[in-house]
Amino acid sequence: MEDLKLMTECECMCVLQAKPISLEEDTQGDLILAGGPGPGDPLQLLLKRGWVISTELRRIGQKLAQDRWARVHSMSVRLTCHARSMVSEYSAASRSSSQEMGQVEKLIMEKCSELSAVTERCLQVEKHHVLKSLKACVSETLSTLGQHFGQLLELALTREVQALVRRIDASDNMYTMESTTGNLFSLTQEGAPLCRIIAKVNS
Repeated sequence: MEDLKLMTECECMCVLQAKPISLEEDTQGDLILAGGPGPGDPLQLLLKRGWVISTELRRIGQKLAQDRWARVHSMSVRLTCHARSMVSEYSAASRSSSQEMGQVEKLIMEKCSELSAVTERCLQVEKHHVLKSLKACVSETLSTLGQHFGQLLELALTREVQALVRRIDASDNMYTMESTTGNLFSLTQEGAPLCRIIAKVNS
């Protein structure tokens, strides 16, 4: 389980710095996105949804380690909802998507469905050796999801950074240039991974 925790944090959180973002918890301790990113703001959407999803992955791993199957299943279903919302909201905000991103999005939704199905099956199993085998399957699926989410976030954030850089290069308006440069600089405060993305785009 330590390997799983490390994998999900490294693969998904590698793109985002874990910092407080307008989040609340319901009475069961479930993450809820408070409000949401403004319309037409794909960068903030990615940062907020990405943080929520990566946190959910980590928490599912914690519940899995405790064999709390009812919570693992309910959180897996909720993770699927968050993933579907992230994909649809980002597609609407950005109005287009690359073929590579589309392929990763498809893989994510397939793995989310697989996770929900196997965790539901775990609720109906009583034999210890069967549960042990299913637990290993859930662990592997979570690790794969962490990798796919990390890949999708990096692709999408790279694309948004490229759009900011193009806007700066193409603009003759001082206010637009200052505003866009400020947005780009604010991303550097999100941590080293985003700094690396910005450096890669500018190289």
